[in-house]
Amino acid sequence: MPEIRLDNVSKLYKVDKKLKQYAVRELSATISQGEFVFLVGSSGAGKSTMLKLIGGEIAPDKGSVLVDDVSISRFFGPWKVRLARTFGIVSQQPVLVRKRTIEENLMMAARAGGMQRKSQAASEKALGLVGLSGVEKCYPAELSIGEVRRVELARALVNSPPVLLLDELTANLDDDNIWDIMHLLNELNTRGTTIIMATHASQFVNIMRRRVVTLVDGRIFGDVKNGKYGDIV
Repeated sequence: MPEIRLDNVSKLYKVDKKLKQYAVRELSATISQGEFVFLVGSSGAGKSTMLKLIGGEIAPDKGSVLVDDVSISRFFGPWKVRLARTFGIVSQQPVLVRKRTIEENLMMAARAGGMQRKSQAASEKALGLVGLSGVEKCYPAELSIGEVRRVELARALVNSPPVLLLDELTANLDDDNIWDIMHLLNELNTRGTTIIMATHASQFVNIMRRRVVTLVDGRIFGDVKNGKYGDIV
């Protein structure tokens, strides 16, 4: 089961033709299999960039991201399917194809992970895990916001990845929907799934009392086990 390590990782973005600035800077952290980690901090602190670096969506300009001591840079090209099997990702941007049914959306994700023959069974199983059995033939526009977020989580789960990377999964949801998702994530975590979640839902972070990593201006400012939102020691 994978251990994730960030070793002095920095990422630069172009501001204009000549100027660059750090999105994240000198990040070093180790996340063991089975951990539940909240990434917190203000907008622009670097949470999304950190998740993208871990998931191999972007490459660091400095430092290394390693999964079981293997640099994630090796997972590109023919190894890219390993990323889909290792990481289930929910991003802030909509990922569901509006003109495809929920089942078709999940089957596409399953096939991207190399699951060709069993993609339909995998999609049904993932929807069952998030409590949405029966919506397979629906289209995204027919579902509520809370249901769409659950489908996005099911899409991330379809390849049974050992690690979930969740970027503001609970954004724009009411407290009942947030609590339902947190309860589901807790269940997945107790079964061994590693969860790394960027969130602003401070009250739920405080209730859950898991590892809390606080980012400020692209740097890790606090890393506290059994922490609360904003804890730095």
